[in-house]
Amino acid sequence: MVAFSAEEIVDNTIAFVKKELKGAEGGHDWFHIERVYKNSLLISKSEKVDKTVVALGALLHDIADSKFHGGDESVGPKKARQFLATQHVSEEIITHVIKIIENISFKGGNKTQQFHSIELAVVQDADRLDALGAVGVARAFNYGGFKNRKLYDPEIAPNLNMTPSEYKASNAPTINHFYEKLLLLKDRMNTESGKKIAAQRHAFMEKFLHQFYAEWEGKHM
Repeated sequence: MVAFSAEEIVDNTIAFVKKELKGAEGGHDWFHIERVYKNSLLISKSEKVDKTVVALGALLHDIADSKFHGGDESVGPKKARQFLATQHVSEEIITHVIKIIENISFKGGNKTQQFHSIELAVVQDADRLDALGAVGVARAFNYGGFKNRKLYDPEIAPNLNMTPSEYKASNAPTINHFYEKLLLLKDRMNTESGKKIAAQRHAFMEKFLHQFYAEWEGKHM
């Protein structure tokens, strides 16, 4: 049996993810994964974590996002497990990475998280940071366009009490997504580093919305 070093496993995982996500929707493509991976490494500098678990969790967290697989949440964990087995990763690490994949998502914010670890906290913060700030705004409208959603409709109010299934099925205007998820993330960060970065990105989104509504109403700032 070939034994890979931790560095080789991470390099092989990067190559695997790039191949798997080739042609993916722009907000959930390899570049999203890369940003989450980099943010995870940044946050890890201030936390005592298993860096291999963090790296693999970040790289594989969206290997098969359920949004693009008919809502099936089992595809990602299965694909990740199968790949990690080819790398001869220990069952302990594989299980931990799978738990990260299964518990990282927001899902409307109304589902109790079933698993907790500092590694999950780091990767979850890194993923949430990518939904905030300038990149978060860009990703929201990119996905809205991908799903042919309205930019904004004053007649459709945000729904802040959706169940996970309602959240997944929602076809509301993109602006509603700011209130139903993006603006809630700042207060749901796990780590101190994540909280600091999130606060700055949150402030940017608030400025963006102020500008958006002014332009929508034909007002001069």
